Amino acid sequence: EVRDAALRALNSGSYILSKECEAFEEELADYIGTKYAVLCSSWTAGGFLLHRAMGLKQGDEILVPSHTAFPTIEPMLHFGAKPVFIDIDETYCLDVDLLEASITPRTVGILPVHLYGHPANLDRVFEVARKHDLWVIEDCAQAHGARFKAKRVGSLGLAGVFSFFPSKNLTVMGDGGCITTNDTALAADLRMLRDHGRKSKYIHEAVGYNYRFNEIQAAIGRVELRNVNSLNEHRRRVAARYTERLSDVVKTPPEIEWAYAVYHMYVIRTERRDQLAKHLQSKGIGTGIHYPVANHQQPAVTKIYSDLPKLPHTETAVKEILSLPIYGELSLEDVDYVCDAIFEFFAK
Repeated sequence: EVRDAALRALNSGSYILSKECEAFEEELADYIGTKYAVLCSSWTAGGFLLHRAMGLKQGDEILVPSHTAFPTIEPMLHFGAKPVFIDIDETYCLDVDLLEASITPRTVGILPVHLYGHPANLDRVFEVARKHDLWVIEDCAQAHGARFKAKRVGSLGLAGVFSFFPSKNLTVMGDGGCITTNDTALAADLRMLRDHGRKSKYIHEAVGYNYRFNEIQAAIGRVELRNVNSLNEHRRRVAARYTERLSDVVKTPPEIEWAYAVYHMYVIRTERRDQLAKHLQSKGIGTGIHYPVANHQQPAVTKIYSDLPKLPHTETAVKEILSLPIYGELSLEDVDYVCDAIFEFFAK
């Protein structure tokens, strides 16, 4: 089915921002629950487009968790804005109880990250945002199909930004991204800026970017979108088996009652993380660390800012977290093999 879709686009003779992209945008908007979806070349490109369209400027401050992939903060740094790093809660999302104390007269927005596929606590985020007249952009890079209460993430803030990188729950066989929004003017500006700032051919209203999407990947994405719910359900079954078997030997990830998590990652914690990873590797089991360095401790950030906070929960987590295998082809028998290997390690 994926091959047929790619060939259909290949044979169409149109390769950039044509019918497949238009259809994919409509289907994505319908799935997420927004009026618009704007395809772009990556999550990072989406961040650049949003910050540019919203007029982000030097000295502006954005509240954001430190424990996230570096591209979450990369676009704001290019604009000269300052990420104000917030510590995490038990779900590895930003601790909403710390937001208000971090607001200054320069604060313009909040960027919650739905890390590992678990939604951030958006009720409290929006309460703070409304009180202080701040925008909210959701980082949904790892959370395709995740829900906060009854709504899918990416539909609740001013905008949501998604990634289609090959490891994500929804992919397009390459890099790619999407911005979802209900704001008509914002969507129009995003579409203009992603295509060199033009609204019509050879007429450039602004200095924009080449962050366009291609037809072949859009055709593939349309197929993958039809499968994302079943893939998410499989990931949830895998996660449930891990939690059932491992909760007595390691710290397993919680799923809060208002959340529908999609488990882009299944992340456990143990003080013996590095030794456990080596043991699992010896058994042919691959693991990862997402992420080994918090963003407030990244060299690229410490070269710019000296007034960076201490974030005890984040700084402890990066020393203990370990991502276990979780993907579409992983069987429950495979999960049991991983669990048995973990039991063997702790029995030593």
